[in-house]
Amino acid sequence: MSKEPLIHLEGVKKVFYTEDVETHALSGIHLDIFPGEYVSISGPSGCGKSTLLSILGLLDSPTEGAYVLNSQSVAKLSLSERARIRNREVGFIFQAFNLIGDLSVLENVELPLTYRDGVSKPERRERSMEALNRVGMAHRIKHFPSQLSGGQQQRVAVARALVGSPSILLADEPTGNLDSKNGEAVMALLAELHAGGATICMVTHDPRYADFADRK
Repeated sequence: MSKEPLIHLEGVKKVFYTEDVETHALSGIHLDIFPGEYVSISGPSGCGKSTLLSILGLLDSPTEGAYVLNSQSVAKLSLSERARIRNREVGFIFQAFNLIGDLSVLENVELPLTYRDGVSKPERRERSMEALNRVGMAHRIKHFPSQLSGGQQQRVAVARALVGSPSILLADEPTGNLDSKNGEAVMALLAELHAGGATICMVTHDPRYADFADRK
């Protein structure tokens, strides 16, 4: 395992301000995640798990503290720089799948690559097919999300997260909208990806699934 952390948080705080109220969502978070680790973040609703994941994924900024991602300080970057780094470094897997209903399975998976300079259409298709093969969904490329089960939709969402070869996969309650059978299948898929070298940080409220991780 690399001696340099892929993610380094130091003294990260997040405060939300609404009218006269200050809500302290995160207070003094210190966290290192190393390449190849599988980390699970668990805890009761409202304890700041998803806020932390939003900061890790550059969807939000800390109010205070340092965040270094892949040796680059990212806490104070401009919106456009954050978007560019997010597209290259981070793969997201959401509870609600977040697939686009009027795009096919293949088009949904290709989407992150359409925002990258220098990726040709044939390369986009090749990389998308490779990602879909990894999750066992290459046979459904022409289908639309509404034609798939919840478990299949989450597999497509995992393929979309993988297609850009990100440094880390961030999974926010990836089994939250699935029954136990499909939830277990998605967890087995994440375990397989981790065994293949993927770095994963997952938020879950389910202790059974937290046990899949190296570190909780």
